[in-house]
Amino acid sequence: MSEIVLMSDPKVAVIPVVECGERLVDVRAGGSLLVDARKQDPADAFAYLREGVLERLLKAQTMLPRGIRLLFVEGYRPPSLQREYFEEYAGQLRAIHPQWSAGQVHAAASRYVSPPDIAPHSAGAAVDLTLADARGHELDLGTRLNADPEESEGACYTHAANISEEARANRRLLGTVLTAAGLVNYPTEWWHWSFGDRYWALIAGKTAACCGPVETTPLG
Repeated sequence: MSEIVLMSDPKVAVIPVVECGERLVDVRAGGSLLVDARKQDPADAFAYLREGVLERLLKAQTMLPRGIRLLFVEGYRPPSLQREYFEEYAGQLRAIHPQWSAGQVHAAASRYVSPPDIAPHSAGAAVDLTLADARGHELDLGTRLNADPEESEGACYTHAANISEEARANRRLLGTVLTAAGLVNYPTEWWHWSFGDRYWALIAGKTAACCGPVETTPLG
């Protein structure tokens, strides 16, 4: 397995953004995707994505076997909420590892929550999702969606060895269709995929990202 590039890596931050101006759209419109409300926020921002990302999700869904669907959990995340999530998790790590330097805490926190200045979710370019059957019941992908590395003993990593064969097969299926649709995965989170952001640009070998942070909620 190749070395994992974390969101905190300077190689990500130096990627320039040439904003495409693509609008944020509500993934619930049309009812094509199953949408879970566990990450719903007061402004309903969670259900929005850049239009091109949604188009790629719908393309990926057509490649799934009959009876299996994508289950959307979270898309756009306002920068203020991203900062809140990052600082909360960083605080937990500082409490667990008081001997760590600020740099170590920052890097470790980025395994689970992206640093706010480059966060794909805040660009409307990232989606957290899983697989479900025709009745909307989640398939086994090894951990709960949003399990952190400490809780899951590293099983949240996309290519973790400590999961069942069934979970591994389901992760492989999810990855196959999303990769074919042009998205890239963050390898510390099997559920996190993106298109158009800085991390995507680095992994896909692009010279620039096309989606930068969106400072206001889609409904604001």
